[in-house]
Amino acid sequence: MKNVLKNKKAIALFVVPAFLVYSIIVVLPVFWSFYYSLYSGSPGLKWEFAGLKNYAMLFKDKNFVAALWVNIRYVAVVMLGQVGLGLCLALMFHFWLKKFKNFVRTLVFFPVVLPTVAVGQLFSKIYEIQPSYGLLNSVLSSLGLDHLVQPWIGQASTALGALSFMDIWVAMGFYSVIFYGALLDISHDVIEAARIDGANGWDLFRTVLAPLLRPMIITSLIFSFSGTVKMFESSLALTNGGPGNATKSLSMYMYNVSFSYNKVGYGSVIAIVIFLICIMGSTLIGRFDKKEL
Repeated sequence: MKNVLKNKKAIALFVVPAFLVYSIIVVLPVFWSFYYSLYSGSPGLKWEFAGLKNYAMLFKDKNFVAALWVNIRYVAVVMLGQVGLGLCLALMFHFWLKKFKNFVRTLVFFPVVLPTVAVGQLFSKIYEIQPSYGLLNSVLSSLGLDHLVQPWIGQASTALGALSFMDIWVAMGFYSVIFYGALLDISHDVIEAARIDGANGWDLFRTVLAPLLRPMIITSLIFSFSGTVKMFESSLALTNGGPGNATKSLSMYMYNVSFSYNKVGYGSVIAIVIFLICIMGSTLIGRFDKKEL
């Protein structure tokens, strides 16, 4: 290994191509977006240098603030739901569902591989109220809870919650597999020693499992955060950003501004904001890995 690390040409042979691909796919678009953000209009359509005017407009834009608030609520619920339920499922597979764990794990993971459009269509039928009740409203009606029957994705008060539930359902299986793999790496002797010392249930998780799983928990939170901040496909498939702007995220607003209103410069500003939120949020979450529990 030391001989390989001393060979700088061999290191460059592996690192440089990957760095070039990363630069073309990630770094270059960021700089290109920043360049575009300094202009107003759209290339070929009143494309004029605007300096920082687009940035000054940002927080005066009520639609941007509304989309940002949608993102904040969505990320808080979905990120914790995906990672939290994924961890709970992994613990269940490891400690309680030993006989059927392979079947249940496959069943839970299945939504991950489904196309987003298919999932959106599935849940639109589940939440349906017209022309006939969907699964959810049918169950509520059959239980005598007719007062709870409502258009789940047709009103602003419940649309974001319905969308969040769908995205939690889709991704929790992915995180359960990650945590299950991490649990398998924990020595059985460590768990047995803790049980002999009287640690069971919550105490076992708090004192033994949580510290050992912390790096994986932090990594999963970062991964979930970066995915949920870019909220676009699921909202487009289920609600198309509606009703009104109840589920319109920053990414959807950026798309509409850039391609529907031909304001590529202002859309690039929103893209820069999304990028900065991803970087700052991921960095903040990553700092918890360096702190003592």
